[in-house]
Amino acid sequence: MVLELIVIGLAITLEPLPLVAFVLLLSSERGIRKGLAFILAWLTCLVVVVAAVLLLTGGHPAPKNSASSTAAEVVKLVVGLGLIAYGEHKGRRLRAPHERKIPKWQARLDQSNAWSAAGIAVLLQPGGLVAAGGAAVVHADLSNSVTWFVLFAFCILATSSQLAMELYTVFAPTAAEKRLEGLRRWIVDHEEQTIVVFSLLIGLWLVGRSLSQLV
Repeated sequence: MVLELIVIGLAITLEPLPLVAFVLLLSSERGIRKGLAFILAWLTCLVVVVAAVLLLTGGHPAPKNSASSTAAEVVKLVVGLGLIAYGEHKGRRLRAPHERKIPKWQARLDQSNAWSAAGIAVLLQPGGLVAAGGAAVVHADLSNSVTWFVLFAFCILATSSQLAMELYTVFAPTAAEKRLEGLRRWIVDHEEQTIVVFSLLIGLWLVGRSLSQLV
């Protein structure tokens, strides 16, 4: 469970699309407030998923080969296959000539407020990866104090990129503005390539892990 939560948490926090949205929010008027709203909504979604799974399991790890354990592995398998399919689709599109267009919603982030920033966090959170993280939590044992730390660390790790940018902007706003703009440009320029590699790697890893447990 620990390794799965670490990998999934890193995958969630490094998703390119939410990162671009967060940088644009931070760069807009009252960006720190919007960034905080984004982070709180992002964290809330993660906590709700983890809490819901723990309520279903009662805080006890699912026995191996039980219905709940098998269902959790199937969820990870489906998410992994979905990521592989999405990565392959994006890869074919990347190889074909096409004109890249900036999504309209990105241009409207300057006019957003704290509430809409929170809504954007909910909409852009990678549901498949969060579901995979929830499936991993099925094996959590709340009678072990280490488990509480692992679950807390998962939520923080999955939010770490936004937290780092928020704190950087608070304590070094001038330097952060230049660095974050450079980061945004790099992500935008390499977004499609990153998504292809990212989706295929995480997808293959999830499929491999789930199949090994199911077999």
